[in-house]
Amino acid sequence: MSGPSTATAPAEARPISARTTTGGRPRPPTRDSGWWALLFLLPAAAGLVIFEIWPTFQTIYFSFTSWGAFGGHVWSGLENYRTLIADSDIVHAIVNTAIISVISLLAVPLSAIVAALLSLPGMRGVTVYRTLYFLPVVTLPAAVALTWKYLFNGDYGLINWLLSKIGVNGPHWLSDPATAIFAISIVGVWGSIGYNMVIFLSGIRGIPTDYYEAAELDGAGRLAQFFHITVPLLTPSIFFVTVITVINSLQAFDLIYLMVGQQSPAIERTETLVYLFYQRGFAEHDGGYAAAIGVLLLLATLILTAAQFRLQRRWVHYG
Repeated sequence: MSGPSTATAPAEARPISARTTTGGRPRPPTRDSGWWALLFLLPAAAGLVIFEIWPTFQTIYFSFTSWGAFGGHVWSGLENYRTLIADSDIVHAIVNTAIISVISLLAVPLSAIVAALLSLPGMRGVTVYRTLYFLPVVTLPAAVALTWKYLFNGDYGLINWLLSKIGVNGPHWLSDPATAIFAISIVGVWGSIGYNMVIFLSGIRGIPTDYYEAAELDGAGRLAQFFHITVPLLTPSIFFVTVITVINSLQAFDLIYLMVGQQSPAIERTETLVYLFYQRGFAEHDGGYAAAIGVLLLLATLILTAAQFRLQRRWVHYG
């Protein structure tokens, strides 16, 4: 009677740990070992740590310090936050930022309508329209600001000239405190439609055409199909675009700086938290107080984003 078999197991049946070593030495990384994934992720992770995470912690630390006009800082505790609470400019900046954020959300439904129109069967010149709508996204902010600054000019601007043709005397849009923030917001909405449109076009392409064909057989028109098929199935894309739009509106700065200017009588009605951050940190060289404003902006962004993620459970439909 022969004893139990002592034949060596084939290489495919050996444990992974036994196959990854040769003579006690680890083998070089292979495609299936996972090291290649870490190698490719390393540049992105390094950039994230160096340019995002580390500056964030630095800003939080600097918000508890006081800076001199020639650099250097000393620990000051909560002094910057006490000043922040009592600063009336902060209240104005929060209100202005909120107004711009609310108006910027108009770009979401407008972009969805544009994307739906460009997705209609038989639509001609779709490539041209997509290019025209996307041009503001790839155009330099300075060029956009200077172009719209000319259009909004109260003396010789194109907008007021068109209004004069119908008997309306247009205001000085960018120097009037009552209209400046709305003019800035309009430019922001116009500039974000192209990016949002691309996201919505991708979402609409993922909707099966069978739904539209079945709705058409039931007698549903284009408008009914848009509200009962396109919008419900597009809610994941709408949610993503809404979050991005709010975050970008909280960071509004370049249009205000280039179109309104520091000497404009409307600057107090248009300055946002980011503009106030620039003013305190770079114009007045108060780095500690500017860092406290940055922390306030970070908290506002986190709270609003968390609230959006919380509310999306009620209206976003996946699958």
